[in-house]
Amino acid sequence: MSLHPVVGHEDFLSSMARAHERTSLPSSLLLHGPRGVGKQRVALWIAQLTICERPVADGPCGKCGACRMAVKLEHPDVHWYFPLARPKGVAGDRLVTALEDARMQALEDLRAEPLYASHTADVRGLYFGITKTIRRQAHLRPNMAPGQVFIIGNAELLVPQEASPEAANALLKLLEEPPGTSRFILTSSEPGRLLPTILSRTVALHVAPLGTDLIDIFLSQQTDADRETTKWACELSQGSIGRALGFLPDGQEEGPLESLRRQALALIEVAVVRDPGQGYELSLSYPSSGARALIPLCTFIEEWLRDLGAIVSGAGDRVFNFDERSHLQELVARTSIRGSEIVLALTEVEQARELARGNVNPQLIVNGLVRNLRRRLIAT
Repeated sequence: MSLHPVVGHEDFLSSMARAHERTSLPSSLLLHGPRGVGKQRVALWIAQLTICERPVADGPCGKCGACRMAVKLEHPDVHWYFPLARPKGVAGDRLVTALEDARMQALEDLRAEPLYASHTADVRGLYFGITKTIRRQAHLRPNMAPGQVFIIGNAELLVPQEASPEAANALLKLLEEPPGTSRFILTSSEPGRLLPTILSRTVALHVAPLGTDLIDIFLSQQTDADRETTKWACELSQGSIGRALGFLPDGQEEGPLESLRRQALALIEVAVVRDPGQGYELSLSYPSSGARALIPLCTFIEEWLRDLGAIVSGAGDRVFNFDERSHLQELVARTSIRGSEIVLALTEVEQARELARGNVNPQLIVNGLVRNLRRRLIAT
């Protein structure tokens, strides 16, 4: 199967095509924007543009052999790297080989099912073994195209907390002096977490959220979800196709992001309504390892808190979780939530997120967060 066409971003793609035509397209790009808005798909489009044998005014021709191979993820000079779970029980050169094998398998899966949303609880990173592979490949001659293109998705996972300082430093050397005609395209939803030296050696370009109309059309054409469900997912998408896909049911089970959204609401309810001791019981329902899986949960907790702040301040018509507006109003009515403390409560969530990035025991994080939210939000 082939990758689906880029959804939206017409002005952005046109500017890239013009830059390529003028031979002024930078050799090191950083595409940043919210998760799931299509940054890596845009990066693949730029790669296709640069290897196209007969580019046209608005981009790659889509018909030449290079284009056909690119959209099938089969071109030997387009190399797409993304965070992977660290293989267990291997190190050194064996780790490098194991990571490359895992990447090849992931690409094979994408060729079979190109429509996907990455919402996994696995701890993933761009480890030093991956950058060693990139460095070795970058010094080889291209197979077919004038130059090689390296796409590094979720590049913020190169930071020491997620991978290793050597991984970021090895990439830095490649960005400083790209071998031959190599081109590097990094993507990130958290560019502030990239090393300043990497930021200074790339040209940063913002990939904006999409309109809900485009997401609605995409979901209607590319998924089997019913009309009511796709409309609901669009309203919760925040302009992100990846996020909308994460809300769609997976068979008989709710989507992974809907599950996280419900977990976040349950945590807040324990903090502000139920017996404080239930915070400890709730924490025991979480695993004792894999703290980074709590990072996306923190995002949903923040969204619920902002909605509670809107309800308390009389702006209930502006809540994000529109389908739970009545429930939130009931929650505020039977508690003593202090709207003035919402900002401080949000700082508690950010601190919990940082603890998760530091891989602290998830049960301790959840228990502490419940207690801190109750202390901030409930008048005593």
